[in-house]
Amino acid sequence: MTPMMMTREDFADLGAPDLVYVREIRAADILADTPVAAIQGLSIDPEATLYAVHGADGERLAVMMDRETAFATAVAHELEPVSVH
Repeated sequence: MTPMMMTREDFADLGAPDLVYVREIRAADILADTPVAAIQGLSIDPEATLYAVHGADGERLAVMMDRETAFATAVAHELEPVSVH
């Protein structure tokens, strides 16, 4: 089976433009993806568990310190959060 790539427009056509998912992510993964200048002076334990909010297309939109804040932030921005395990 050939994998199918979906664009934001494809998701919008499905009625899911406001759907986001929240999942655990290691701080070390975030730190590895972030330019050094952006994290200077920031003190985060690389082993800490953070919570990333992703668009339906997989784009990481935000990272929060706890699950409740991640969900509340999504709702505050008129998005529909779901949890991914």
